[in-house]
Amino acid sequence: MTLKELSIFYHLCEDSHLSNLAQKRGITQSAVSLAIKSLEAKIGEQLFDRIGKKLVINEIGRLFKEKTYPHYLALVDAENFFKDNQISGILTVASSKTIGDFITSQIVFHFLDSHTNVSIQKDIQNSSQIINLVKNGIIDIGFIESVCSDEDIIKEEMGNDELILVTSDKSLEGKTFYIDELLEKKWIVREKGSGTREVFLESIGKLSKELNICMEFSEFEEAKTILLKNSQTITCLSKVVVEKELKRGELYEIKLHNLPIERKFYLIYNKNKYQSKLFLEFKNFVKNFALT
Repeated sequence: MTLKELSIFYHLCEDSHLSNLAQKRGITQSAVSLAIKSLEAKIGEQLFDRIGKKLVINEIGRLFKEKTYPHYLALVDAENFFKDNQISGILTVASSKTIGDFITSQIVFHFLDSHTNVSIQKDIQNSSQIINLVKNGIIDIGFIESVCSDEDIIKEEMGNDELILVTSDKSLEGKTFYIDELLEKKWIVREKGSGTREVFLESIGKLSKELNICMEFSEFEEAKTILLKNSQTITCLSKVVVEKELKRGELYEIKLHNLPIERKFYLIYNKNKYQSKLFLEFKNFVKNFALT
């Protein structure tokens, strides 16, 4: 049954003259009759008794109106709402650890602040998990920090990031090393599937096999605790993650000769994703957001 058929039915409940309704709607009486017959065929019952040339609502029609009219009003209200305000709906997004902890929350906060009819459900996963979620259509948008070459996924740049080596060993502050001079230090690195880990290991190439990895971590606070309590340890993190600790002099950046470790942040979505007005508005908002 359609909203048009229901609308005609409810109008006839108040005024059973087909000619009056036809004139109001600018349609023929036969079109009104066909709409009612179609509705009756769909529910398998007559809603009106045909008495002479009149339509008189019967006991089935009265019950049908009682059961359906509140829902009809709700549907009409929803239809009018989306006509008047297209920026509405529920988005599902997932962010990699760095982006999720230090960037996405700010983006979502500011977007929701100006779009009160929007809800955003967000999660934090590693980059490889997010790629799978997007590929399988489980989430609308993903934010990752590693390269994605899957042909089913579209990726768009949303900003740049700098990775640095950090330690709590003050004796290394202000010094510059070649990466092979640090391989035997105690390294703690992100878990497999992490964009940070992937970019770092790729940047040092074959030397990654000689890296003395003593521990893996998934939470930044865990890594910071290990670094602060064990000065012989080193890790590679986004500079934004340890910005406060660097300013307070708790952690120190280790400089490298001719080895800048940079990466891009990406916004990704399935190539078959329907791009609603909300989807496009949020995507553009993200790309225009100042990543600081």
